Amino acid sequence: MLKGYCSSSSFYTISNLHLLPSNFNTRFCNLHQAAAKLDLPLQMSSSAVVKIRTSIEDVRSLRFITAVKTPYLPHGKIDLEAYDNLVNIQIANGVEGILVAGSTGEGQLMTWDEQIMLIAHTVNCFGDKVKVIGNAGSNCTKEAIEATERGFAVGMDAALHINPYYGKTSMEGLVAHYDSLLSIGPVIIYNVPSRSSQDIPPNVVEILAKNPNFVGVKECVGNERVKMYTDKGIVVWSVDMLCHEARWDCGAVGVQSVASNLVPGLMRELMFEGKNSILNSKLMPLFDWLVIEPSPIALNTALAQLGVVKPVFRLPYVPLNREQRVEFVNLVKEMGRENFVGDRDVQVLEDDDFIIVSRY
Repeated sequence: MLKGYCSSSSFYTISNLHLLPSNFNTRFCNLHQAAAKLDLPLQMSSSAVVKIRTSIEDVRSLRFITAVKTPYLPHGKIDLEAYDNLVNIQIANGVEGILVAGSTGEGQLMTWDEQIMLIAHTVNCFGDKVKVIGNAGSNCTKEAIEATERGFAVGMDAALHINPYYGKTSMEGLVAHYDSLLSIGPVIIYNVPSRSSQDIPPNVVEILAKNPNFVGVKECVGNERVKMYTDKGIVVWSVDMLCHEARWDCGAVGVQSVASNLVPGLMRELMFEGKNSILNSKLMPLFDWLVIEPSPIALNTALAQLGVVKPVFRLPYVPLNREQRVEFVNLVKEMGRENFVGDRDVQVLEDDDFIIVSRY
């Protein structure tokens, strides 16, 4: 989700497709089609006409979005075979939207070229089955504009944008930053003060909501805020721990979920089948475990323990310790292995099983 630099970048072209992950081939996506979508001019003005694949109302109606994990090969490059498997599992369990390269998908550890490639790949392979939301957020407005233009050029349905972090701006600056992005295409605003260290207050959101390209807000502050927005007709997505009350008591349209990487069927039931306090209580220990360390550390560890991804971490992330991994094994047994993704027995794994990559 967070990019901590402001630099120029370029698109993948036919001449540098060797930089793509080694398993990016026609078994998973039409390489030439993807290359054609990515072989685009770098400089695009914000006034350029960008073709949007879907209507804003279609995006606003999404009840179940997964912030999908990005898996890696042992040398640290993106593992597209495992990625496609993760997305196919989500689709089979009724997900309506995929958020690509958010903080859960470790967009903060990607180059912009990797990030746009992964958005393009997702659109090419799955865009006829799910809506594709691309993370294009940055604390550098210039980079955020360029990433947004590139994301729409390769076919994403909407962009997710965090507010500028670290080098924070004023409230007037927030409005100006988002106005420059809303001029390009549909934008979901992401308010997560635990990551950005700055709340996007309601008076700013209400100004931005007047823009026709404002889709809604992914709100992490709490359900009182959610209710305030929905009472004013602003579309809101919640997060795992708050989503049951947000959906059924506060008017949120749905969830942008991390836990659904692990238990997509249960999360779909929570969002589609009506109020269910028993199921929500069943899920709460998993929600708590997933934030035992900064996300997505626990999720990455869990997917490796389930055998769904290779146990590879890009630094600065490292796996949970053994005691915490044992706790996850016990959670799976208590909740039922059949509710979790993958078909292998859950494993504790040993420290030496994990590969930590510093240069990727």
